[in-house]
Amino acid sequence: MDYIILVGVLVLFIALFMGSEYVSNRKYQKKYLEKIYQSYGVTSERNYKAGELEHIAMYYLKHSAPHQIDDITWNDLDMDSLYKKMNTSCSAAGDEYLYYRLRTPIYDKSEIEHMESRIGYFMEHEKERHDVQKMLLSLGRTGKYSIYEYLDNLDTLGERRNAGYFVSIILLIACVGLMFVSLPIGMVALLGMLCHNMVGYYKEYKQIDPYITSFRYINRLIDSAQQLGRREIAGIAEEQKRLRDCSRQMKGFVRNTYLIVFTEKGNGNPLGVLMDYLRMIFYLDLIQFNNALRAVRGHMSQIDEMITLFGQIETAVVIGSYRNSLTDGYCIPELHYERDAGRHIEIEDLYHPLLTNAVKNSVSTDKGVLITGSNASGKSTFLRAVAICSLLAQTTHTCPAERYEAPSLRIYSSMSLKDDLLGGQSYYMVEIRSIKRILEQVQQAEKERCYVLCFVDEVLRGTNTVERIAASTQIMRMLSVEHAFCFAATHDVELTKLLEKEYNNFHFEERIEEDDIFFPYKLLKGPATTRNAIALLKMLGYDARIITEAEQMAERFLESGNWQNNSQ
Repeated sequence: MDYIILVGVLVLFIALFMGSEYVSNRKYQKKYLEKIYQSYGVTSERNYKAGELEHIAMYYLKHSAPHQIDDITWNDLDMDSLYKKMNTSCSAAGDEYLYYRLRTPIYDKSEIEHMESRIGYFMEHEKERHDVQKMLLSLGRTGKYSIYEYLDNLDTLGERRNAGYFVSIILLIACVGLMFVSLPIGMVALLGMLCHNMVGYYKEYKQIDPYITSFRYINRLIDSAQQLGRREIAGIAEEQKRLRDCSRQMKGFVRNTYLIVFTEKGNGNPLGVLMDYLRMIFYLDLIQFNNALRAVRGHMSQIDEMITLFGQIETAVVIGSYRNSLTDGYCIPELHYERDAGRHIEIEDLYHPLLTNAVKNSVSTDKGVLITGSNASGKSTFLRAVAICSLLAQTTHTCPAERYEAPSLRIYSSMSLKDDLLGGQSYYMVEIRSIKRILEQVQQAEKERCYVLCFVDEVLRGTNTVERIAASTQIMRMLSVEHAFCFAATHDVELTKLLEKEYNNFHFEERIEEDDIFFPYKLLKGPATTRNAIALLKMLGYDARIITEAEQMAERFLESGNWQNNSQ
């Protein structure tokens, strides 16, 4: 009777503990969901660990496509920062697909229209958006590494067999039977087998532990696909059908992972602790792991498709949220996908989305744009604003501008370059290699009758003035052919004359008032007519002799075209 009472108390304790854990977990999820719902339309404040974006980039690396945004352009535009500001995803699928989307412009009209229909649907249907966000939260993330990194390493496990595990289980049962013949011998044998199995288990589990994390995620993918497939959400009906099809094909995997995903190891749950010991003694999750491994290897395409579909759905939610966070406004671009689309770009009230209180500018051009102006006047920022706007137009169908109209564009830049010390290349070598890749893309675009949009900040700044102007002129002419738009910034005012037929000239200017300098950051037509380098020296308190001599030298050069030494 005492044993029955003890067992009853123990069962009650376990039930109360598990009930408390369940209620606490439900409260936490509800609170976190409310936070997610309320953050819609708010800039993301998520903190990223060092190297985390390298793992998030795995979907992009696994899904290469023509004319994606290359590393130079991505870094020039500081797109990592824009990604972090935009990303409000709840799942790894959303994280990785959004990164892929931002690096993969859409060159197909029907594809971008389908994406826009998803974005608009979730912006207009709050209840359905909340249902999807709740499901995506339960899908969650994979931890430190991408699911694709785990899948890539499955081959290192080789062919795993269960025969050895079954032999150990049979011997364990035999030891229990031996106890009925001779209790002392049976207990010693049982203890020996338990030690053998537990040591063997830890040795094997250490090898497969990272992959169990990925299997849990795949199981959540399938479960989420089944749940989403049962809902009626008109805006993603096509995606729901494809998710249902994938989940049906993965039923075998689910059957072989129920012990693996039943509970996380070491979570303090008494039932989980009991299951841990049963796993160790009878190799339960190792056996299921081997069965599941075969199922995964046979369904890689279905796993990839589910990740893609969930990524597309969540990215639509994220883009809608990002649109609402743009307090300075946004527009849906007018994109022309025909090969013979008119050679014209028009952007009204453009601003840089990473800046607060950004000054808006407009530009309209049917050929290249050459921008001059003094230091810190806004040339480089404007180039980046145009580049980001054009990139977002073709990736998120969202522009930080009042109006955007342009043909479909392949986007490249050469702006924030550095010496390659490890590779032993000077700045000039890095620069000319960077520009050469753009020239090659322009030549290819001419053959395919497509358009390239490129951005160059201070072309050939890494060499001397005479050769820089001569080479820059010829390079810029090559970038002004029929199927290319080049936006370039330069301090070399000579280029405004040499290239006035090929490029429209614009400039930024500064205002100096009472020994202070102001930058309106407004784009003006025509080449720059002012300079501020010497004035800035004066404002910072440089020796008056330096200022005077420099001003005189500059004036004499502008008058004669030759440099004269003041000391002569």
